[in-house]
Amino acid sequence: MTSAAELTAYKMFVNGEWVDAASHRSFDSLNPYTGRAWATIPDGQDEDVDRAIKAARAALDNPAWKGMAPAARGQLMRRFGDLLRDNAERLAGVDSRDNGKLIREMLGQAKALPGYYYYYAGLADKIMGETIPLDKTSVFNYTLREPVGVVGIITPWNSPLLILSFSLAAVLAAGNTVVIKPSEHASASTLEFAGLVKEAGFPPGVVNVVTGFGKTAGTALVSHPLVRKVVFTGGTEVGKVVGQQAAANVTPVLLELGGKSPNIVFNDAHVPNAVNGCIAGIFAAGGQTCLAGSRLFLHESIHDEFVERLVERVKSIRLGDPSKMESEMGPLSTMDQLRKVERFVEGALKDGATLLYGGRRPEDPALGQGWFFMPTIFDGVVNDSHLAQEEVFGPVLAVLTFREEEEVIALANRTRYGLAAGIWTNDIRRAHRVARDLEAGTVWINTYRALSYASPFGGYKQSGYGREMGLDALREFTQAKSVWVELADTVPDPVTIR
Repeated sequence: MTSAAELTAYKMFVNGEWVDAASHRSFDSLNPYTGRAWATIPDGQDEDVDRAIKAARAALDNPAWKGMAPAARGQLMRRFGDLLRDNAERLAGVDSRDNGKLIREMLGQAKALPGYYYYYAGLADKIMGETIPLDKTSVFNYTLREPVGVVGIITPWNSPLLILSFSLAAVLAAGNTVVIKPSEHASASTLEFAGLVKEAGFPPGVVNVVTGFGKTAGTALVSHPLVRKVVFTGGTEVGKVVGQQAAANVTPVLLELGGKSPNIVFNDAHVPNAVNGCIAGIFAAGGQTCLAGSRLFLHESIHDEFVERLVERVKSIRLGDPSKMESEMGPLSTMDQLRKVERFVEGALKDGATLLYGGRRPEDPALGQGWFFMPTIFDGVVNDSHLAQEEVFGPVLAVLTFREEEEVIALANRTRYGLAAGIWTNDIRRAHRVARDLEAGTVWINTYRALSYASPFGGYKQSGYGREMGLDALREFTQAKSVWVELADTVPDPVTIR
């Protein structure tokens, strides 16, 4: 990578080397706070993707990787984790500059990255098969768990390295190789990350990064016949296309898609805690997270008090330069996303929802160059409305009310999504009942947005399928082989069914 006078010029990482796109074309990466270009990114095409995949496939057979003892693989991953720890501030700064999210959030994510690789480093030598007792006593049967092969990972712009690590750590622990295609809106940190892969000493071709656009580089990756598993994190509609493209080669996919997650507050909840949890769920990341708690269900008896506290706190949220620790909400990632949020607000007003706060771009001239939108709260939202049913991916909260437990469960589940949900109550029996009945892959009780590399994460319904993180991820990125051994001295009659 080289630095020009004004723009940082990045290269792709293929087979352990820094390379330009075959076409030598590139595109600008824009800083959402200034609206101006700050880096150039290679515009990878089919030829670049094919080269990376073939490098990954060759690395699968390379004794330096294939023959590496699982314990040694774990040691390599721990060394990589140490490098991530030592470079956390630099990686976070690149992310904040590239995607416009708060440095405090990106730094927290960057500091969490080593834990993923330490955790799976400890599991690398614990991937085991089973011996299976049979009714045929002369036959010995056992299973092996082997790598699936080349894995293609397509990541989003909002939390590039954290979401990459949700799957990559398990991919590597299981002995696979990988080609990563980061979002065209936030590719820089993944390329910086790849430099640490090289420094850690992974054999060439084990990890490759090809940048470019979804319709070109992304399509080429998903549809390539040498790719044996695809991981995609992004919007539901694009996820459907990814699934269709992968199906042409019978390539399995792991999809982590959109969400319209409910945050449910019962009348016995601790209101100040629930207000904080609600704000963390929707405004802390500017609503730019798939698990945003964008539907707030309030018991009607606490509605007025809760909304008053909520609006008062939201009014004090400081919009500002995402690189400053004092900023509490940054800009949206792209101008297109800003306009999409504005359309949602216009639609909610037409549907009769009551705007309690926000609903527009801020008037502060200091924010004029950035793609900012004020934290926005709508009350009186109908659950079947567009605002309550579709993912905004912005700082817009829909407030709804309920009376009974069964009623709110039905309302919460009445959506095509099922990624996450929050429950706020001091009744432990109610908490477990509701958690059991909600159609969501993750349910939080008296908290929100808590995640760990040790716990599986994924969606129900059109929020996707498959699980990242935890032991479940090792099963996603390994495949079972059944081995049969005849122990008898003579082979039985060949025409006799055994």
